[in-house]
Amino acid sequence: MRLRRFFLALACLAASAAAHAEDRTIRIGYQKYGTLVFEKARGTLEKRLARLHVHVTWTEFLGGPALLEGMNAGSIDFGSAGDAPPIFGQAAGVPLVYVGVEAAAPHGEAVIVPDGSPIHSIADLRGRKIALNKGSNVHNLLVRVLAAGGMTPADVTSVFLKPSDARGAFENGSVDAWVIWDPYYAAAQTADKIRVISDGVLANGKVIDENHQFFFAIRDFAAANPDVMKALLADIKENEAYGARHRDEVVRLLAPAMGMDVAAVKTAVARLPFGIQPIDDRIIASQQDIADVFVGLHLIPKKLDLRETRVAGF
Repeated sequence: MRLRRFFLALACLAASAAAHAEDRTIRIGYQKYGTLVFEKARGTLEKRLARLHVHVTWTEFLGGPALLEGMNAGSIDFGSAGDAPPIFGQAAGVPLVYVGVEAAAPHGEAVIVPDGSPIHSIADLRGRKIALNKGSNVHNLLVRVLAAGGMTPADVTSVFLKPSDARGAFENGSVDAWVIWDPYYAAAQTADKIRVISDGVLANGKVIDENHQFFFAIRDFAAANPDVMKALLADIKENEAYGARHRDEVVRLLAPAMGMDVAAVKTAVARLPFGIQPIDDRIIASQQDIADVFVGLHLIPKKLDLRETRVAGF
């Protein structure tokens, strides 16, 4: 009788553990463009995580700032965005940790003007209305471009608009310039007559904004689910290696998923760096530099310690 009770208890514990495992879900936030869109389109992650009894849900956000707001609200566990959004997120109290980073893509964002604009240089931006998505990666680009011209954001009028609204304002002349990232930048290049005032590289070849794409997770989720995180990052790494070798396939999958013109997607994908890398001291120092500049410009309310967002083991 005791032996029967013992085995019954073991069976109950096993059933409880299995039920707990099956209940696990990772909620991923992604944007209209990027390697996570490719990841989602290929469907490999669901198969890999099914072996761990983990479900995957996907939520699309219009940009990095909105994605970080979703993370702060507790609606997603993992996401990806450019350099500035996680800094604004950390300043707002989002308990995030960086778990990976893409190679630099300084040509994947730019300050653009209409082809007939009287603006021909960074200096000509002084006093102009410039559209951008507040808190996004191009917020950092604008700060860097203005600094290269001896200016600060106080020397221009920043008009904070989402990409869809910013494009309308750009085309109807409500703003003088637009700071934008791929794929919207590529769409403007292929559909409109524009000129690039500066991207992340100055005319003399100096890189002023590396434009990294980061992967990050809620700290408690990453700590509680190291097996899920390792499987997820391994899957991203494999898909990126495949994408780097098959960019036409990336375009084929992304264009319908994004609802964008193939020519624009092809232009953007040509600039897309593939190859997730671990977070190292140089990357943390780079993010710390951006955060310190933002504090000095009163874009975030307090000094941050980026070392708090680093996590090892993935």
